[in-house]
Parts: sequence; C-alpha cells; structure tokens
Amino acid sequence: MAAVTNTNNLTGLARAMVNHGWLSEDDAEGVWKRASQSGDSFVTELIKGRRFKSDQVAEFAAASFGFPYLDLNAMDHESLPQGLLDPKLVQKRRVLALYQRGNKLYVATSDPTHLQALDEVKFQTGQAVEPVVVEDDKLGKLIERMGEANDNTMAVLNAEDLNLDFLDEESAASAQQDTGGIEIDDAPVVRYLQKIMLDAINIGASDIHFEPYEKFYRIRYRRDGILSEIAQPPMAIKDKVASRIKVLSRLDISEKRVPQDGRMKMVLSKNRAIDFRVSTLPTLYGEKIVMRILDPTSAQLGIEALGYEPWQKELLLNAVQRPYGMVLVTGPTGSGKTVSLYTCLNILNKPDVNISTAEDPAEIQLPGINQVNVNDKAGLTFSAALKSFLRQDPDVIMVGEIRDLETADIAIKAAQTGHMVMSTLHTNDAPGTLTRLLNMGVAPFNVASSVILITAQRLGRKLCSCKQPADIPQEALLAAGFTEEQLDGSWKPYKPVGCDICGGTGYKGRVGIYQVMPITDEMTRIILKGGNESDIADQARREGVLDLRQAGLLKVKSGLTSLEEVEAVTNL
Repeated sequence: MAAVTNTNNLTGLARAMVNHGWLSEDDAEGVWKRASQSGDSFVTELIKGRRFKSDQVAEFAAASFGFPYLDLNAMDHESLPQGLLDPKLVQKRRVLALYQRGNKLYVATSDPTHLQALDEVKFQTGQAVEPVVVEDDKLGKLIERMGEANDNTMAVLNAEDLNLDFLDEESAASAQQDTGGIEIDDAPVVRYLQKIMLDAINIGASDIHFEPYEKFYRIRYRRDGILSEIAQPPMAIKDKVASRIKVLSRLDISEKRVPQDGRMKMVLSKNRAIDFRVSTLPTLYGEKIVMRILDPTSAQLGIEALGYEPWQKELLLNAVQRPYGMVLVTGPTGSGKTVSLYTCLNILNKPDVNISTAEDPAEIQLPGINQVNVNDKAGLTFSAALKSFLRQDPDVIMVGEIRDLETADIAIKAAQTGHMVMSTLHTNDAPGTLTRLLNMGVAPFNVASSVILITAQRLGRKLCSCKQPADIPQEALLAAGFTEEQLDGSWKPYKPVGCDICGGTGYKGRVGIYQVMPITDEMTRIILKGGNESDIADQARREGVLDLRQAGLLKVKSGLTSLEEVEAVTNL
C-alpha cells in the first residue's frame, strides 16, 4: 500500500514519463524526492542524474502536453521584456518572460506541468500565462546571466543603507590623512556620486564627465559614442565630488595644478565588480574628471559578437594564430581597439602559451595573461617593458600602443625573432598605418618583413528593434558608395525610430566596422620600393580589401545600422 501511495504523488511530467515507459515508478519517485530535498525542479534533478539530455526532456514535454517548443539560442536575449517578473520568482521557479501580447504573457519553462509556478506568475502579473517549453540547461544559464546583469540595477538604491564597496578604499583613505585631512565624508555627496556611477552602469554608458564651468557644473554620459547631459548639480559640491573620486582612485587630493591618472574598483555583488579608469585635468574653473567604465566581461564575448564579416574573422584568426609576426589594430580613441586585441588574446590564452602585455594602464584584466602597467615616472616605459618581456620566454606579446621609434624597433625585432606581437596605433585606416611606421623612422625592410596584418576599425551605433524601412533615393545610395550591382532591390535600408527600450534615440548598442588588410607579397614590394599610402590603398582595393566606408555599407545592407550613422563615422 505504501508503494501505491508514493507513486500517486507523481503528477504532471513525472507521471507522463512513467506512463510512456521513460521512467519506472521507483526511479521517478526517487528523482522527485531528491528534487524536493535539494530545492531543484524535477526536470533539473532528472538531467543532473545524466539519464536524459535537456533537449530530450523538452521535446517529450512539448509533444506530450501540446505546448510550443523553443530553442533559447535562437532568441535575441536583449529583446526579452524586463521587469515583468520578480527576480526572486524567476530564480525560484525557473520561469522567464519571453513575450507579452495583449493580456497574454508567454513564459519559458522546462516543466509546463508545474502549475504552482505558472499560478504565481499569473498572480503577480495579472495576465493569462502561456507556457513555452525550453531546454532546462539553456534556461538555467540565461536566468543566471540575467541575474548577474541585474546585480547592477538601480534597485540597490532602494536599500535603506546604500553603502557599495570600493576595493582598497581603506588604504586610499590613509592617503587622505597624509594630504591634509580634507573632509569629504559627506553622506549626501557620497550617495549622489554612487547614484551617478550606478546610473551610468545601468544604461550602458562608457564614460562619465564631471565638468566645472564659471556659472554651472554639469555631468555628462557617453552612451553609444554620443555625449548627453544628465545633471547640473549645485556648484557647491564640485570640490567635494572631485575629492571623493580622487580618494577612491588613490590620487593626491591636495594637487590640483597637474593632470592625474588613477583607477578604482566598484564592487556591486559577490560575482560582479566594475573598474573605472579616472583622469583629472585642471581647467579654468576647477578640475574636469573623466571616468572610463571598464567592464571585464567585454573581452569574453567572443569574436562573433564584435561584428567582423565571416571572411574578415577568418583572416584575423589565421594571422593571430601564426607563430610569429606583427598584427596591428588602428583607430581613434574609443573605437574598441583594446577589446578587439583582448578578444584575440582570450582565444590564444591556453596553458601552453606564455602571454605578456604592456599597457597604460591595463584596462581589462584576464587571468592567465601577465599584464604590466607602464609607469613613465618610475622608468617603466613601453620600450623598457618590451626589453624585459624578451627575457621572459614569451610566445605572444601585446603592446598597448606604439608611440615612438624605440618601442616600434623593439616590437618589430621581437616579431622577426619568433614572437607574435600585437599592438595598436592611432591612424585613420589600414594603409595609413604603414606610412605612420615609416614616418616614425622604422626602416621599410623591417616593416615589410614583420607586419602580417593590419585592421582598422570604427564603432557605429546599432539600430534598435524599433527600426523601420527608410525611403532613400537611389542617387543618394550611389553617392554614399553603393554600387549599382548592390542596389538590386533585394534589400531595404532602415532608419532609427525611437522607443522606450532605446530611450527615443533609435539606437541601442554599437557594431564594429572593420577594414582587415593582410600584407601580401605585392604590398611588401610596394613598401620596399618606397611606395606611399595611396599606392598601398590601390593595391588593397585590387586585392578585394574593403575600406571602412564599404564595410560600413555592408552593415547598412544587413539592417544593423543606418546610412547616416555610417556616413558619420567613415570617410568616402
């Protein structure tokens, strides 16, 4: 009798699997008990036991109960509705809001028979709930990822005691005592600064600008490459804000006459911390402070997320995986050069590879890579760091920036003697990079024998999902750089519209525009003959290398960005 009573406890998916012969009653009861003890769902516990794969269980549940089956990998996770479900409910019941239409809410779940979970969703939202079956492991990963992203939301500001941790703040506070003991522990100012920083992280800003002027004090965010004013606090707090930032960044708060550079780490939760690179600059009316927000997860997105075309990605990966040579990434400040380099380094970062980097400063910290902060005052220059690297048995060397002839010479010699060297330069495009090296004083034969690939890049704003087809005359498209063959009527350009998700701008996020130029034998001959930038650009064009404008137009054709955005960031 006891056995019968136990098996009667089985309901929903467990009962269906027993009836179809997938599980015996004893096995199903055992999984059910273990799930109850561990607090996991029946499906999670079932997959944990490795008896079934996640996709098998999902397909069975969908077919048995007549619910739709969805592959979560096929969805744009950024487009999922936010804030509909309580994060605690999402974590506890393993449910996720997918789509809202009228009074219906489509919810992802691995067990569509878990009626208690669905009832809780219905009670909280007041909407009719339609379950959509998904694979349990993919659902768990997505919930975890979204939970980590939500660690930095403004919900933390609702706490009674807002006190975010700053790493090494105690040691930084001792610097305050050494510099005159200026009183900056003003609670309202501290709370205000934390709110400004959290807001910036929350909206995806890349920089925060604190700017004092004669009659006002303003704060601006750079989001998706565009600066926008977000506040004009009272003039009276500008010195307190500056002092607070300088203490956290371990800068000298008594020195206001010369520029200073520092760094701070803001700990949001156990598994999330954000680094800030801080730069101060004396102006007529006080110190202007710019904080660059450095997210360490950006280098781990994978090369697919950067926006390279398939053939460009192949060329880049083939180049960086060669045993020796030099790969150069060029572009203006804020064009994503560091992220591109670190994405390549992350691919090469294996136990059998020794990687050393010299940067000013190290923006992204990756375990397994030996990173050195350049310190000119202490004599640790790029060239000094490079000389030391060559005695450290390196396989891959990354130099933050080639600024002078000495650094260029050592980097090129390293590339010629069996090392893979990666670096950045500030030039307009790939052909201009070779000319820049020659102008520095590097011998043409050294450039020709060491550089194997140059990639130039820009960042353009990506269109939000609210985009709409644009009616652009053919003459304007031709003038922008499209060929008549490309204008075959099989596609339409899109324009920004604006919605709540993108804040009315029509753009959300950014997409990379790349010119990837391998150095071929013919280009080598041009360099050795003393050819100029135009000669190299002509040869690149003959070899099918797309310039930045043409690469940008491909993004327009695929609907990722608008024509005006490409025209704004590239030259024809």
